[in-house]
Amino acid sequence: MVTERTRWWRAAGAVAAGALPCLAFPTPALWWFAYVALVPWMLLLRSAPTGRRAALEGWLGGAGFIVAVHHWLLPSLHVFLLPVALLLGVLWIPWALLVRELLGGAPHGWRAAAALVLVPAGWLLSELARSWQGLGGPWGLLGASQWQVPPALRLASVGGVWLVSLLVVAVNCALVLLVAVPRARVPAVAAVAGCAVLTGVVWLWLPRPEASGGVLRVAVVQPGLMADGPDGASGPTTAGTTGTTGTTATAAAAAAADAAQRRFDAQERLTGTLVGRRVDLVVWGESSVGADLAARPDLSRRLAALSARVGAPLLVNVDARRSDRPGIYKSSVLVGPQGPTGERYDKMRLVPFGEYVPARAVLGWATSVGKAAGEDRMRGAAPVVMGLPDGTRIGPLVCFESAFPDMSRELTRMGAAVLVAQSSTSTFQHSWAPAQHASLGALRAAENGRPFVHATLTGVSAVYGPSGGRIGPALSTSASTAAVYELPLARGTTLFVRFGNWPGGAAVLALAAYCALRGARAVRPGSPAPEPSAPPARTVRGSAARPGR
Repeated sequence: MVTERTRWWRAAGAVAAGALPCLAFPTPALWWFAYVALVPWMLLLRSAPTGRRAALEGWLGGAGFIVAVHHWLLPSLHVFLLPVALLLGVLWIPWALLVRELLGGAPHGWRAAAALVLVPAGWLLSELARSWQGLGGPWGLLGASQWQVPPALRLASVGGVWLVSLLVVAVNCALVLLVAVPRARVPAVAAVAGCAVLTGVVWLWLPRPEASGGVLRVAVVQPGLMADGPDGASGPTTAGTTGTTGTTATAAAAAAADAAQRRFDAQERLTGTLVGRRVDLVVWGESSVGADLAARPDLSRRLAALSARVGAPLLVNVDARRSDRPGIYKSSVLVGPQGPTGERYDKMRLVPFGEYVPARAVLGWATSVGKAAGEDRMRGAAPVVMGLPDGTRIGPLVCFESAFPDMSRELTRMGAAVLVAQSSTSTFQHSWAPAQHASLGALRAAENGRPFVHATLTGVSAVYGPSGGRIGPALSTSASTAAVYELPLARGTTLFVRFGNWPGGAAVLALAAYCALRGARAVRPGSPAPEPSAPPARTVRGSAARPGR
């Protein structure tokens, strides 16, 4: 009999077990832990006495996972992070029901084999759902924890981060069978061996990105924190002033403008140190320019003169109210010796609450309890590929757009030879966020077979080669410098670029086939009842209850 106290302990255990996978991501970066991190949660779910209980523990575990991998948002969202986590935790309920149905009791034969396919597919379904920007975007995908594992990066070139997630969950599922179901050890061992063989085949025989023979020398300018003033993700004109007096708002705007000017001056000074170092492109971070260049010709002239001195175009990021249309935009702007070249990319996917408030009429109160955007930024219309003087084409992304596999894939299909993400995580400077954000560049590089530059205002900045391996040292959150990296260019396309997220499609088809089979059995006359998935009940004497006793 399950007591009320046991229910509470199980609920707490579900939250804790759901949070465990966060240790596989940077900063802890225990990548190997991802292959066992789901085991406690899955063991709990398979022993749930009812489907309703499994759904509850799946929901609570999902909420625990969201809080754990987004805990660095607490200074900005405060208590609002909890309802967000509870909302997103619902996405793990179907997976929890699959775990109980397929792993509960004593699965063997077809049910154990089906679990090794369908349980990973169910997990991937939750990742696909929350990757929609309206639900926050694909931050903390389980496969992304393998960003520094070369064989996993090779798998990413075949099926993106999604294929890596499937493999990681399949190994966890096999371990559950090994631990809890002795009769299913043969399919469990076969599954682990199959994952190893698949990875080995991809590693040994899949063609690597073909070097084109070219090298692009890219300089990353990281000014570091600006003391005594707001810094980073919000430009001088974007800070929310909800609930403030006119005097307070004016003072805040003046302080932000001063910080933006000091940041511009620092970047200008650091870029000046690149003179004579033969660079092909200089990249500044997100919100590196706090005023529209058309409205501030003095800044435009300074950038043009700087480009002429260095001998390379500058890719800056303007975070300001535009002079040619209403609203605030975040825009990657290419500036040459003659000024802005006219090539501009406006950020398309905005950070929920940080850059816009979803359903502001309903959720606008979030601005009073955290650092939510006081005014929504405007979205760009389409991706843009920019051309450098030597003919190399670059694909810009802004901030957490680097988390979306489809965006970098689209830029590669448009002809980008180098992917560049301009970012700033200064609001979360002393948290796990900067390192985790920088790690995403390795996945995007491997998926597309293109070098990836992750340039930030305050660290962590990092550069990756076409296979996802890091090039040169990363710039830490304490660095204020301009660093030059030599990027080997590559040609050809990866399987992920050709076929996209085919693992996601395969997962959906497998789950649909399973649901159709269950439905057909349910309506078939005289069909046998499904095998019980819960562990056998115990009598008061401790012996297993059997029919007829």
